[in-house]
Order: sequence, then C-alpha cells, then structure tokens
Amino acid sequence: MESEEILRGVLDRWKAGIDAHEPQQVAELFTPNAIFQGLRPYSVGHRGVADYYAGQPRGMSVSYRLLETRSPAADLVLGYLGADFSFPDRPTVSLHLGVLVERGNDGWQIVYYQASRPAA
Repeated sequence: MESEEILRGVLDRWKAGIDAHEPQQVAELFTPNAIFQGLRPYSVGHRGVADYYAGQPRGMSVSYRLLETRSPAADLVLGYLGADFSFPDRPTVSLHLGVLVERGNDGWQIVYYQASRPAA
C-alpha cells in the first residue's frame, strides 16, 4: 500500500468524523498514546482528542490536501498537509498539519498530530 493511499484512508475517516461532529469517532482514529497538538495546549491519548473536537462548533467541516508524504519505516507513514476548516458563521481557518500514522493491531492510526498556522 502506498503512503498516499494509507494517509487518505485515515484522513478521510478523520474528515468524516469532524464533518459529522463525532468527537469520539475522531478520537478512535488515534492511538491510545497519541500526541495531539491542535491550536490549544497539547494532549496525549483519546480523551484529549475527543475533548478538543467536542469543543469545536457544530457545522465545522474540513477539507484537506496532501502536500508531502514519506514512509520512514515499514509501519509508519508521515504526512504534511494543508487543511481548511470551514464554519457556518465565520471565515475559514487554513492550517498546516503534520501527521504520523502507525500500523498496529487495529490497523492504521494517528500516533502524532500537529497543527500550525501557515506563515503570513
């Protein structure tokens, strides 16, 4: 399986969970010890991911585009992407995301996630 295909498989489910405002569904895409850095202080594990997405407004949706992919090891895929978070009542927020997905007993899951604002 190619790196891009692996990332799209995970990120399409991530997008579906965000678009449906299902924070627990999103959290299950992460490993139990995942490091998660959104635009607030970082967290480790499912609870932090679920809490972060539960705090997002209903109606928020996301689109993403892969910018770079790498496979540093047989069971790891690194992705760098652009993501646009759209809201019904305010301007879209465009971010860069770094994700590392790992193949484990439960399939491919996110083990590391970091969001940052693009340079002006």
